[in-house]
Amino acid sequence: MRIRLLAIAAFVAVFGALHPSARQPAVQPPAVQAASPSKEPTISPSDNLVVEGLPPIPASIAESVGRYTEFRGAGFADWHPTRREMLISTRFGDVPQVHLVKMPGGARQQLTFFPDRVGGASFEPQAGEYFVFGKDRGGDEFAQAYRYDLQTGAVTMFTDGGRSQNYPGPWSTARDRMAYSSTKRNGADRDVYVIDPRDPATERRVLEAQGGGWGALDWSPDDRTLLVGQGVSVNESYLWLVDLATGERKLLTPKVGQPVSYGDAEFAADGKGVFVTTDKDNEFKRLARIDLATGAHTYYTSDIPWDVEGFDLSEDGRTIAFTTNEEGLDVLRLLDVATGKEKPKPQLGLGPGIMGGVSWHRNGRDLAFSYNSAQSANDVYSIDVTTGKVERWTESEIGGLNASSFAPAELVRWKSFDGKTISGFLYKPPSSFTGRRPVVINIHGGPEGQAVPSFLGRNNYYLNELGVAVIFPNVRGSTGFGKTFVALDNGMKREDSVRDIGALLDWVATRPDLDASRVMVTGGSYGGYMTLAVATHYDDRIRCSLDVVGISNFVTFLQNTEAYRRDLRRVEYGDERDPAMKAFLEKISPMTNAAAITKPMFIVQGRNDPRVPYTESQQMVETIRRNNGPVWYLMANDEGHGFAKKKNQDFLFYATVTFMKQFLLN
Repeated sequence: MRIRLLAIAAFVAVFGALHPSARQPAVQPPAVQAASPSKEPTISPSDNLVVEGLPPIPASIAESVGRYTEFRGAGFADWHPTRREMLISTRFGDVPQVHLVKMPGGARQQLTFFPDRVGGASFEPQAGEYFVFGKDRGGDEFAQAYRYDLQTGAVTMFTDGGRSQNYPGPWSTARDRMAYSSTKRNGADRDVYVIDPRDPATERRVLEAQGGGWGALDWSPDDRTLLVGQGVSVNESYLWLVDLATGERKLLTPKVGQPVSYGDAEFAADGKGVFVTTDKDNEFKRLARIDLATGAHTYYTSDIPWDVEGFDLSEDGRTIAFTTNEEGLDVLRLLDVATGKEKPKPQLGLGPGIMGGVSWHRNGRDLAFSYNSAQSANDVYSIDVTTGKVERWTESEIGGLNASSFAPAELVRWKSFDGKTISGFLYKPPSSFTGRRPVVINIHGGPEGQAVPSFLGRNNYYLNELGVAVIFPNVRGSTGFGKTFVALDNGMKREDSVRDIGALLDWVATRPDLDASRVMVTGGSYGGYMTLAVATHYDDRIRCSLDVVGISNFVTFLQNTEAYRRDLRRVEYGDERDPAMKAFLEKISPMTNAAAITKPMFIVQGRNDPRVPYTESQQMVETIRRNNGPVWYLMANDEGHGFAKKKNQDFLFYATVTFMKQFLLN
């Protein structure tokens, strides 16, 4: 599996998140504060948490939600190059770590042990004697790259160790070097380097970038050329060829007319072309081949009216495995490279779900992937494409609950203010809850994200135990619905997406099973901005709101977000250096309109967040307080863009349940 251009840094899930995890010894929970005989014991937050305005959390909350905090998941990382074994990411303790699994259903052998999560892992592709992984500190996303020696267990950092981002990339065809990107030169530009991880002295910079959206994608079969991606926005990206001997770079995809987006990219086995996903001359991303001599594009999936999300080329270059995003559900497909025709679709027998990490083993038969659905936690599978045999490599625990009883997703649609159709997924409580049900509207981040019917994790508690319905909308600006739709919220059109939620509130009122008088809105990152904006626009139509790492002021956000991502965000939100745009951004920012907020708000933040700095939440809290508004504030000093550590996730969950019981259900 090569590196996806616009996914250089994985987004950290927030509200109700379940990071890839597995069986674990008990993590020390937040301390239970002893109480007098007349008072119920309460839960004390750990020293790393800043808690302001929250009432005491009853210890009974932890007891009642306990099983819903023990969901786990596992994600595929890499195949061993010579053996039928794999690395996976899962959690035994507080955060995800790297594990080795030697056979389908085999034991998960933990290899890394750090207080912070480990991001990804890639085997040295000659003999698999070591693997490379990335790790930050406290969620700050300034990841360094490390080498793990499988024989000795020694861990060695081979990047600079400073305040820089370093992302391991693809291995050379000769399997002796890897490319990686780093911001170490100036903190803003993501340059591309080549290195032998066994010897940091071999490092050399092969591309000096201008901007933060650069990353290595693949090596040519003769290792003379590096394929590099340049991301400008979700709608605009470019592919470059870098001559590794001379450093000369050539633009493979020059701009002609409207901007074009490229996703995955990988050299063909003959070295004469590059396979890509692109929306060139089409509303959706198609699988295509670019001829290196002429630049001509040959398209293979024009008959599929959905995005091709990702692909992987088999070791022999004969077959491409790819997935299509079909109204939020993933479909696995195979393409015969010689004929350009699709083969019969693999029959997985897993039902509708979400797939990731699709990757060929070097044997050319086994194809690994991660899979989850509303009724199945994320786990790792493989399929033998010659026999069709599907094997499950991990089976993650779900707290002893019956996953088959979890609510399925219902695709729903509504008309927005301008007549455009907006969609989302509705999860309804069990039929034992009668009457109109309270509603949580959970808005995804990005904004170029997409709500899909995946495993809900802790959110199942709201459905099964509190009787609360949950809606995950895909407002304009979401991906998965074509490039026109994703651009509908850009620049001066920012608040049109907020109006989509206003239309959703109208739709909720038409449903005989939903209670429009009891609505809570929540979301993380851009979804946090949406939460704050909805709270200012529709204060009279909601009961309460929960904002996680949200943008409160676009101008201060753009000024204070890390330099390596600032220009990328200006393309999406607008350039605050332009006086007219600055005035507009200040006008629509939730902090400017905070006086309209009268309903209770819960704001959650990570102190080390490099994307949305903690000051965005801090200033929103202070503004609401000055207006005498009710606000709870929770900040974790050892987290970044969302909570990754289980102990912090658990306390947030306890507090969220308390918040919902007090303000949504009463």
